[in-house]
Amino acid sequence: MSGSVRALLLLLALDSVAPERVPGREGGNVLFIMADDLRPVLGCYGDSLVKSPNIDQLASKSQVFLNAYAQQAVCAPSRTSMLTSRRPDTTRLYDFNSYWRVHAGNYSTMPQYFKSKGYFTMSVGKIFHPGVPSNHTDDYPYSWSVPAYHPPSNLYENEKMCKGKDKQLHANLLCAVNVTEQPGGTLPDIESADEAVRLLRSRANSSAPFFLAVGFYKPHIPYRIPQEYLSLYPIEKMSLAPDPDVPKGLPPVAYAPWTDLRRREDVSALNLSFPYGPIPKDFQLGIRQHYYAAVSYMDRQVGRLLSALDELGLADSTQVVFLSDHGWSLGEHGEWAKYSNFDVVTRVPLMFYVPGVTSHPDSSGMSTFPFIDVFDKAEFSFTNHKEIKRMVELVDIFPTVSALAGLRVPKPCIGISLQEELCTEGDNLANTFRHRERGEVAEAIAFSQYPRPADTPQ
Repeated sequence: MSGSVRALLLLLALDSVAPERVPGREGGNVLFIMADDLRPVLGCYGDSLVKSPNIDQLASKSQVFLNAYAQQAVCAPSRTSMLTSRRPDTTRLYDFNSYWRVHAGNYSTMPQYFKSKGYFTMSVGKIFHPGVPSNHTDDYPYSWSVPAYHPPSNLYENEKMCKGKDKQLHANLLCAVNVTEQPGGTLPDIESADEAVRLLRSRANSSAPFFLAVGFYKPHIPYRIPQEYLSLYPIEKMSLAPDPDVPKGLPPVAYAPWTDLRRREDVSALNLSFPYGPIPKDFQLGIRQHYYAAVSYMDRQVGRLLSALDELGLADSTQVVFLSDHGWSLGEHGEWAKYSNFDVVTRVPLMFYVPGVTSHPDSSGMSTFPFIDVFDKAEFSFTNHKEIKRMVELVDIFPTVSALAGLRVPKPCIGISLQEELCTEGDNLANTFRHRERGEVAEAIAFSQYPRPADTPQ
């Protein structure tokens, strides 16, 4: 079936969720890419400082949601909520200490649903939060056709890997390294990209569609990244957050005291007061420099994935989703973490590339996703052709990806749905791909939450 006919059938099916598959359609693949702790500091979201050409190129051929929100700004609850399309009050996971199938209900996940429809499902890197929240198995074999892959070099992520001014190794927050000196001569996201490309090649000629989820660890702390990326962001060109002070009258319960950072040796050496700091301005600039550098490093790995998809002839049959689990504070309101309900930690990037719908094949034979080297001197400029301003939520992703793949969309959960294995607490956004957004969308709201152990920072 030609790509144009397949795209037409998909468009006709977006408003209807009755059939399990679009008639005559062979079920497109899904490449699901997730970053960790990435706020929308991307060129496609209007950030003029960051260098993210590969993600920007993807956005130019995608539908970009400008106001997407996580349900809780911490990894395990957000990821479990997104992958089950259930809110934290339903999964009963607010931290890292429970597995929803045991403590809440046997809820189906998005990859599990695709697996049940004949997809070969694979996980690379950080998709589910590892450990207790995913039963120490990344929810295998429920969600995945094969055991999840974790890069071996991630075992060293919190060890003393960062060479300090004293020439000794430390467990620092700011940890730009010579990759050749790291264990195995590599880093986790490089290994994850390698494995994801290998899996794409292994599935390129398979008759069964695939669902490949790839989770990159950056820009999560520590900023253990290749040192050359710092050169993209000279420290003298960095600036402080526009609102760097803790607001007067801020309720103490609203503030998170960034304990994760305080445990790092270089931050601990600053001898900061608890809970509000502040961090010295020169160190603030260093944090912001390393975060932006980590984004560009992660962007390179995304570019490697997309160019492999292109080279294998899969770009015209594979839906690509890019998102983050939540954002991160870079000094706004005196915060340097997640763990709150501020906009900078709950708002995330979210985009969907749907071949033949958000973008059409280039008749000249040009590549869809040519790899862009951020260190090239050439400047790249991309324009988002389809943006959605209405607020959406990460719980909307499961029903939307299902609809875009031509699968029956899980029914809405009714009331308290603790015993319902397959239903969604999100909205199916597939209709937004057919209809142009006009004006304000009534009752377009997003809910984020964060429980606290006390009414003062702990």
